[in-house]
Amino acid sequence: MTATSADSMLRELEPSVERLLNRHLNVTQDWLPHQYVPWGEARDFDGPWGGDAWEPEQSALPRAVQDSLIINVLTEDNLPSYHFEIAIRLGRDGAWGAWVHRWTAEEDRHSFVLRAFLHARRAVDPVVLEDLRLRNMASGWFSRNWFTPLHTLAYATVQELATRHAHRNTGVLCGDRLGERLMTRIAADENLHMLFYRELLADAFQAFPDDAMTALADILGDFRMPGVGIPGFGSRAARVAAAGIYNPAVHHEHVVAPLLRTLSVPAATGLGPVGRQAQERIGLHEEQLKSRAARARDLYERTRAGR
Repeated sequence: MTATSADSMLRELEPSVERLLNRHLNVTQDWLPHQYVPWGEARDFDGPWGGDAWEPEQSALPRAVQDSLIINVLTEDNLPSYHFEIAIRLGRDGAWGAWVHRWTAEEDRHSFVLRAFLHARRAVDPVVLEDLRLRNMASGWFSRNWFTPLHTLAYATVQELATRHAHRNTGVLCGDRLGERLMTRIAADENLHMLFYRELLADAFQAFPDDAMTALADILGDFRMPGVGIPGFGSRAARVAAAGIYNPAVHHEHVVAPLLRTLSVPAATGLGPVGRQAQERIGLHEEQLKSRAARARDLYERTRAGR
């Protein structure tokens, strides 16, 4: 994809960006992150103020929920890298730039409030969390397969929807009323972000059907959550999956399948050879994902049954 054709895509879609940004600003409800932290239940840690060091028994959260929250907050910490990646691909001027900056401002609340909540609740080891933050941010994050602006939109759509469900499920399983309320609040942000990207991607399907179908096929076939580079991600993600917070079944049933239905991907017509090939790739990917989800579901059930 040449720079000129990418520029053409951005120009063609900019009226949609402006319309969807205005809709977003009209429906979003700003909230104050400091109001979601139980400050009155916090106490000083060891260090300059002479508080108490963290001990594992101080956390009332299940291990998988701790893992999920660590992944969540460390993922949000990498916001500077995400902003850079999106800004250089979508632009910093006009409606595109206005959206990118607004999205960044809203996402920035999440890392602040999650870390403050974890500290106030003594939910995870703060020393380990800080070490992981430094190591994770030192590595940064970059998109390996954002070949066109449409790849950026496709990835953001899938990722925001996946994150919405991961946050909600984490809240449900945390056994903490305030924690569940916080995760529900964050998930609401992610849902609105997903709606913006999904509707913009839908407009891209109308304007550039072959390119949009190809972008979605590329992203779905090689999708990875942005936290995959976090040190120890594999073992944490495995416990998160086994707990039902986010796993292949959730990915298929609550992310991929509804997205394909909403965008009418299986029934799309008017495609050229490249678009039809991408459409077939998406269908094959979904069938493979169904099989992986079924195998994973069986494994989790047998593991919980102790067999």
